[in-house]
Amino acid sequence: MSGLCRSLSSSSAKILTGAALAPCPWFVSVRSKFSKARIPKELFAERSQEHEKYAGDPDQPHKLHIVTRVKSVMRRPYWEKEMVKHLGLQKSNVPVIHKNISSVNNRLKFIKHLVRIQPLRTPYGLPTEQDMADTYINTKGELIVRRLLQPVDPKAIES
Repeated sequence: MSGLCRSLSSSSAKILTGAALAPCPWFVSVRSKFSKARIPKELFAERSQEHEKYAGDPDQPHKLHIVTRVKSVMRRPYWEKEMVKHLGLQKSNVPVIHKNISSVNNRLKFIKHLVRIQPLRTPYGLPTEQDMADTYINTKGELIVRRLLQPVDPKAIES
């Protein structure tokens, strides 16, 4: 491409005899666009304060994702629609829990502009089998166990 521009400018200068032509203006701009790094180095610096902002610990990542579809798949490519279907996100604003493993993360990477991903936090620990029916996920992405009060033994009341 550069050879073509140079040959055109040199041949046109020979034809016009004496007319001084500047080199192709688009040639310089194209070269500088692709030869210089346009991404600032600050983007690659470690940002440890963001781990606190998103409640993440880089040494111990969370085990489960809460994935919620927030945008429509209408007018999206077929592979994004299939990915949404495979992940079980057909309905909008319905949270689905997935493991934090590489195969799921690779699928989520293709539809990250359509979904909201939050870590599932367990502030009160993992629930037991009996407590699973009494759990819910709040808006902050925490798994809350609603423990039911057990009746007190009558012997404990008398004494």
